[in-house]
Amino acid sequence: MTVLWIVLAVIVLLLVACVRVVTQYERGVLFRLGRMKAVREPGLRLIIPLVDVLRKVSLRIVTRPIQSQGIITKDNVSVDISAVAYYQIVDAAKSVLAIENVAAAIDQIAQTTLRGVVGRHTLDETLSETEVINANIREILDQTTTEWGVLVTLVQLKDIQLPDTMKRAMARQAEAEREKRAKIIAAEGEAMAAASLGQASDTMMAHPLALQLRNLQTLVEIGVDKNSTVVFPAPLMSTIGELGTFLTRESAAAAEHPPVPPVPATDGREAAANGQPVAASN
Repeated sequence: MTVLWIVLAVIVLLLVACVRVVTQYERGVLFRLGRMKAVREPGLRLIIPLVDVLRKVSLRIVTRPIQSQGIITKDNVSVDISAVAYYQIVDAAKSVLAIENVAAAIDQIAQTTLRGVVGRHTLDETLSETEVINANIREILDQTTTEWGVLVTLVQLKDIQLPDTMKRAMARQAEAEREKRAKIIAAEGEAMAAASLGQASDTMMAHPLALQLRNLQTLVEIGVDKNSTVVFPAPLMSTIGELGTFLTRESAAAAEHPPVPPVPATDGREAAANGQPVAASN
């Protein structure tokens, strides 16, 4: 009876050692006596104990953060940039045979590629053309990782840290840019307002009653405030013209009739000496 139990235990151990389960998102790379035999698909797989070795490789997309590192841009500005890379193993056999540690290799090659690509761009290009930089990094990584059976699906710049002095300079630049746009918009508004006023004046010159209607509308607007101001509208240009005519007429009259200077008072002796009559006094 004891022997039977021992035989059953050995059989169970052999079955456990022979059976492997490959999940749906994995592939099994089978080595027999150190040589790759085949790639096993998902499901229940049997191997020969002590002869076969089955290495499971995940085919799911892996997220690999690229740690922040100091990079000098093309215009000699030091920035700290971190990124994230997404890759997927598409050839299980190559990922096992061609490279020892896929994750560590992707991490190192991504850091060096990020430094090289950003170093070829200026700071403004790095901040504004992130999509181009991401595409360049991904293309370079694909050329290297294809031999490893790895496909880099996406690379994104995650964070860009600028020096404090550069932040202040960029803030001043942005403020100056906003002031420039504000002045341009104000100037355009003044030009449009002047054009509209010119059109309105032309309309009023063609229709004199329009000015009177505008004056009446102004009276209505003033009356809403319930103040004690009384306004009597009058055509401004005609009033100025009448005032000019009045001043011209007064000037002409003053020129035609100059004022007679007054005669100073003198005594009788001076008048007699000058041959002027002297009035008698009582």
